[in-house]
Amino acid sequence: MSPLLDVQNLSIGFGTEPPVVSFVNFSVSAGETLAIVGESGSGKTLTCRSILRILPGSAQMRSGVIKFGTGASKQELLSLPPRQIRDIRGDQISMIFQEPMRSLSPLHRIGNQVSEVLTLHRDMSVSKAKKDVLAMFERVGFADAERAYRSYPFEMSGGMRQRAMIAMAMVAKPDLLIADEPTTALDVTTQAQVLGLMKDLQRDTGMAMILVTHDLGVVANMADNVVVMNKGHVMESGAAAAVLGAPAHGYTKKLFAAAPIIPTVARPADPVATDDPILELTNVSKTFVMRAGGWRAKVQVHACSDVNLSVQRGKTLAIVGESGSGKTTCARIALGAEVPDPGGKVMFRPNADGQPVSINEMSRTEKVAFQKQAQMVFQDPYSSLSPRMRVEQALTEPMEIHGIGTKTSRRDKAAEMLRWVGLNPDMLKRYPHAFSGGQRQRLSIARALTLDPVFLVCDEPTSALDVSVQEQILTLLENIRDGMGLSYLFISHDLAVVARIADEVAVMRQGVIVEQAPPNTLFYNPRHPYTKALIAAQPEPDVSRPIDLVEVSFGAGSSASWPDQFRFEGTDAPSLVQIEPGHKVRCNV
Repeated sequence: MSPLLDVQNLSIGFGTEPPVVSFVNFSVSAGETLAIVGESGSGKTLTCRSILRILPGSAQMRSGVIKFGTGASKQELLSLPPRQIRDIRGDQISMIFQEPMRSLSPLHRIGNQVSEVLTLHRDMSVSKAKKDVLAMFERVGFADAERAYRSYPFEMSGGMRQRAMIAMAMVAKPDLLIADEPTTALDVTTQAQVLGLMKDLQRDTGMAMILVTHDLGVVANMADNVVVMNKGHVMESGAAAAVLGAPAHGYTKKLFAAAPIIPTVARPADPVATDDPILELTNVSKTFVMRAGGWRAKVQVHACSDVNLSVQRGKTLAIVGESGSGKTTCARIALGAEVPDPGGKVMFRPNADGQPVSINEMSRTEKVAFQKQAQMVFQDPYSSLSPRMRVEQALTEPMEIHGIGTKTSRRDKAAEMLRWVGLNPDMLKRYPHAFSGGQRQRLSIARALTLDPVFLVCDEPTSALDVSVQEQILTLLENIRDGMGLSYLFISHDLAVVARIADEVAVMRQGVIVEQAPPNTLFYNPRHPYTKALIAAQPEPDVSRPIDLVEVSFGAGSSASWPDQFRFEGTDAPSLVQIEPGHKVRCNV
């Protein structure tokens, strides 16, 4: 049987530079999944964008043939007129983009944007399109599909926006789905459910899929065939079982060695530290009021409820949980970007022998000092970097604001930060658009470190990074923490990363902490159904160990279906009780 998509001798370049994609060949048949893996900047995304002919204007198609379709309907995509390729985009071929905030219009509601695919390509009525969109929203994990339909992109978390992008790409049931890091911004339980959804849709419709990812666990669970790319070249390709089970190329072996996994044997426990918190959240809750429009009453949303956390000096407290569980809200409250509801306290103590200061009661002078001592690495490397500022300006601006050093010393510090995160100082004169998603995340980390902070909030700092760069960044963060005595509030949905870097882990669901313990206890003796679902949903780079979707669906499903000991609805949750030293679970004793 001939392939649905056949790419031959594809080469792409810019200006007079050598090609960034060189003579790439691959094919994918109906019903099959091809995974393209490789480091950030290896040419994966450019290769996929060339299929839809949405390359940057300065890109040059130097060679190649891309054939799409079967039998008499087969077409050469690179030679089609613009009108015909537009008819194919979104209908026969859909693409899930890596960065949803840049792909969604901030001026239109999410539901209207997703419905547009059906009204344009399927000639559906608005009411019928809405019905199909709401059904797809439920399948990709929106707890309140109607509310998601009415929301604007800026009213959603990064993970929720990514779910909306996945729904937009899949609602028309295309012949070929190109998924560029489709689960990067998703928590592991939603990721498992979305991967299951993609498989179901693929089975129902015979859809082919090209999956661009740096997560080898996702590859093991999804791919039939694998293409490994590095610096624009194909290093290795073949059946997933063969490539994952016995990689032949040295580069592939290096990728596998860098892939984080939850260790099967608990590491030795660290000595119990004295109680020396640098940051404490006490009885912290946060309620937002959502605009409803028209005659409908405004809706109160409890982002987090009765959160009590303590970040020990020189240690890492990790918060894990699904998108919308309140993790980022807690981080923003910790940095003073959000004010907690009355009764909540946030205390910061920069020095071990100093007096704690209430972040929400600081004077202007104290707030400036705090902003220098506490920095944040944001989840979204695209919107956190100004497209109008060169890298040098972005990295030196914090030092200019705080009056640190001379122009020369600030530039030297910026160059040093780039070296720390694995980038070349020659890149200082570039703009952010010249970097891949993973490289931009490294720039964000570099900028956060320029002020030599004592407390760092890391909001999904490695979610956009390929495994080899992720390994470098985690090693960097560990070395900085241990060498400089930094303290981290680390937010992540990747339990393998958390298992490596965290000293304490708090699991959040629906705005409340459901379980809290050191990694050795949490990963080897989980008690709460949701914690068990998180662990079961963690993909492993082993084709013989697929994700257990049954356990994931149970623990990540409605809390009303949990055993009576753990069940709760809304904000009416059991108390967080200590069941053993250092191990707390939200349950009825």
